[in-house]
Amino acid sequence: MTVFRDPTEVPAGFGPSVVAIGKFDGVHSGHRAVIDRARVDAAALGSRVVAVTFDRNPLSLLRPELCPEPLVGLDQKIGLLASAGVDAVLVLRFDEELAALPAREFVERILVTSLGAVTVLVGDDFRFGRGGEGDPAVLTSLGREHGFEVEVVGDVRARDAGRRVSSTWVRDLLAAGDVEGAARLLGRPHAVEGVVVHGLKRGRELGYPTANLHADADGFIPADGVYAGWLVDQGPSAAAESTPGSVIRYPAAISVGTNPTFDDVPQRQVEAYVLDETGLDLYGHHVEVRFTSRIRGMVAFAGIPALIAQMDDDVLRVREALA
Repeated sequence: MTVFRDPTEVPAGFGPSVVAIGKFDGVHSGHRAVIDRARVDAAALGSRVVAVTFDRNPLSLLRPELCPEPLVGLDQKIGLLASAGVDAVLVLRFDEELAALPAREFVERILVTSLGAVTVLVGDDFRFGRGGEGDPAVLTSLGREHGFEVEVVGDVRARDAGRRVSSTWVRDLLAAGDVEGAARLLGRPHAVEGVVVHGLKRGRELGYPTANLHADADGFIPADGVYAGWLVDQGPSAAAESTPGSVIRYPAAISVGTNPTFDDVPQRQVEAYVLDETGLDLYGHHVEVRFTSRIRGMVAFAGIPALIAQMDDDVLRVREALA
């Protein structure tokens, strides 16, 4: 898959393209419905599938007080779009210049000139252009003028809840610790990823050494607690002075929180104990931590023996959950 970070990077004559536009935060089942429709159209037309997205949520500039925490980081999003089957991603930097771009100029500069769009797919709540002046109706009118079709893809709704699948719903579930519910909407386990750093090494002292993710890890962190899941080792990070190795997946017991028993961790952290691995050296490695089920909430214990007993039970329950 090709990634363009600016319309000027798209080579001349790149089209024809079938273009799906959106924030694609989390690339959940609703987003994939748009992409799947684009893939069908592209197959019929012999065109590329291009996802146009943004480097940040536009609300972070337009209404920062209303901007939610993203479900995934930009690199995660690009990877998920690749997995969804797009041929190229155009990442637009959402700054004041783009926010001020008139709807017509957005269409002519990006969709027509850069991408050679023959079909453009959007959700029914899509807005674009200065002050949100563009909507699907405006886009359809401009499409007739410039020779491309517009398809408005309706919402995907949960049959049991009747609720529209959205990034907000996924975020609400994760904030409640319901990683299984979030996975149903995402179509995969939710994950955070980042570089493994040195911690207080308290887990090692207790017999359960953990891989601690750096505080700037990408991805929405679920509610505090202990989870069953997987640690995917992607090898040394780009900053490490080593050559990346092969990807390895390990079963893991995952802890999220501030370690209330010791009360000396200033901010929430994600740490994962790889089952039955006590000598694994992951420092400096880029890892993905996938959450599959919640074992329990986070609590403070009266002393170390009680904590170790609970950790023993946690690991047993993680094994059962992953079996």
